[in-house]
Amino acid sequence: MERGFHTRNEIFSQPEAWAEALEVVERNRPALTTLLQADYEQVLFTGCGSTYYLSLAAAALFQEVTGKIARAVPGGELLLNPQTVVVNGKTLLVAVSRSGSTTETVRAVEQFKAQKRGPVVAITNYGDEPLAGLADAALVIEKGQEQSVAQTRSFASMYVAATAMTMVAAGVENLRGVMQKLPEAGAKLLASYEPVAREFGENLDFDRFYFLGSGARYGLACEVNLKMKEMTLTHSEPFHFLEFRHGPMSMVNENAVIVGLVSEKNLSHEQAVLNEMQALGGNVLTLGETGLDVCFDSGIPEAGRAVLYLPVLQLMAFYRSLAKGLNPDRPTNLAAVVKLEL
Repeated sequence: MERGFHTRNEIFSQPEAWAEALEVVERNRPALTTLLQADYEQVLFTGCGSTYYLSLAAAALFQEVTGKIARAVPGGELLLNPQTVVVNGKTLLVAVSRSGSTTETVRAVEQFKAQKRGPVVAITNYGDEPLAGLADAALVIEKGQEQSVAQTRSFASMYVAATAMTMVAAGVENLRGVMQKLPEAGAKLLASYEPVAREFGENLDFDRFYFLGSGARYGLACEVNLKMKEMTLTHSEPFHFLEFRHGPMSMVNENAVIVGLVSEKNLSHEQAVLNEMQALGGNVLTLGETGLDVCFDSGIPEAGRAVLYLPVLQLMAFYRSLAKGLNPDRPTNLAAVVKLEL
């Protein structure tokens, strides 16, 4: 079997998993509505690795859309240092895990429930693993399951579920409906911009990558940065847009790629940063709805379309991995599930 066979298949087939994620949320809408629209002191999102980054993106979006206090925390911190995370009063915990069996996440949920902190919503790709059984409501997206170690299809499917769940929490009926256009938009994006992903990925003159995203997009910048690290063993870092000027820009040169996950709301400020980096000799790649290097042209409001930032950048890491003679299906030193004796 050729190197990267599974990763490529999982990247290109992910729109089908997005569609299932939307169906799963809709099927669970009555239970989710009851859970999500109750009063809480805070909403916590937790996960490990990629799903911690998913939690960062989802928590920011949840607070932005619902107005309720939400934050993200790694599963290990929720387990080992709950006093720094959980406040007095009722808390809703949203636990995210591809496998549903990651030790830190499962143990943290068990501890959270034993302390009677509040209800738990699980987002996972495997319904027969411990996490789903612990949850008051479990969103299981089976089409997001993967054979590769690095998360692509799984992450995106669970993020779509988290986004749709947020719209249920906010009672935004029209946006949930518009999100049905996501799978088609994702498929078109992959077809249209595979050459761009390949051009950037195969250029081994590039030796450092910086992914910029702010607000709900920062967690996604962290995730695509992780894909570059995992698959390609390349120096890669994520930053908030305006933070990049405060030191990190010293690393920009003709071998640097600066990827901007551009928003509509803050377009002028974010574009100013990217223009400065280009003037310093950096190679800039921008993604967003219109008028950028990678255009979604989805017609979906900004709050519901953020998953579209992922496919082209996942594909860029895939092509770089192959160009470096690596196997993106099996990144160095990694396993698909982290299980610990705790």
